[in-house]
Amino acid sequence: MLATCAVAASIGAVRIPLGELIGLLKGLISPQATLKTPYGTDYATIFFKIRLVRISLAVLVGASLSVSGVVYQGIFKNPMADPYIIGVSSGAALGATIAALLVRSGSIFGFSIMASFAFIFATLAVFVIYKMAERSGRIPVETLLLAGIALGALFHALTSFIMVIGSRDLHLIIYWLMGGFSSKGWDHVLVLLPFILVGLPFIYFNSRELNLLLLGEERAGQLGIEVERVKRGLIIASSLLTAAAVSVGGIIGFVGLIVPHSVRLLTGPDHKILIPASALVGAIFLVLSDLLARVVIAPTEMPLGIITALFGAPFFVYLLRKRRGVII
Repeated sequence: MLATCAVAASIGAVRIPLGELIGLLKGLISPQATLKTPYGTDYATIFFKIRLVRISLAVLVGASLSVSGVVYQGIFKNPMADPYIIGVSSGAALGATIAALLVRSGSIFGFSIMASFAFIFATLAVFVIYKMAERSGRIPVETLLLAGIALGALFHALTSFIMVIGSRDLHLIIYWLMGGFSSKGWDHVLVLLPFILVGLPFIYFNSRELNLLLLGEERAGQLGIEVERVKRGLIIASSLLTAAAVSVGGIIGFVGLIVPHSVRLLTGPDHKILIPASALVGAIFLVLSDLLARVVIAPTEMPLGIITALFGAPFFVYLLRKRRGVII
């Protein structure tokens, strides 16, 4: 993980030698921190204000989406489930699109209007879908999936409609929908951090319950698990993690699909190992993906969602082939 972050911090439009990185990390008072790049820019400015922010966001968003994928795949008992399956991303996209059309710029408590709207609408989507699926205090998994798919389709249609009537901001909306960490600051890291610090430990402490849910809800109930209470808590926690991640990074697909499934092949289904391992691998995966997004067609930056889709789409086809046992 540290080696991956060091490589990501070093490589870019301006290369920062490893010795300079070590000097910068030892402290800003280090004489090396004031050294200039061949282009006259301070190494410290590039490292602390740009690359370290991107690496921090990639680590947090990657861990959030991966762990959320673990939860959804565990509860739905479906390896093709991911954090966007219940309409969280569609809600965030609708919120960001409305913000781009109505407000365009500004901030709420130092956080950009667009990201704020994305988080608010993603969170609202979670609760609307949850209420639609609730039946007599229970949350049938099939009903939750269908409600998420239906409401996600509605959000997508509304987003497309707003993009048509607000064509002047079309490029801004499309760029946000494709995901990425450019033009992000430490305020975005601080917004996401509380959800990580609360959400990840909560999910990990329910590892045993997730393991028992794999045996089936009836069997888990017989073993003393309050099935509906556990499902409700885990779905809300993972959905809020996803909403926070989407609000700062845009739509970054497939992370919550391919990382948990790959890690499960190596570690097995025990969530006590699967959850922290997925968080670590998801963070590394997104740091490397962000690095590729920065350098593959430099100096132009490629949207991060394209990089993750290039990895995720073939992996999704692989899962379909494996489940069907036929060649597509």
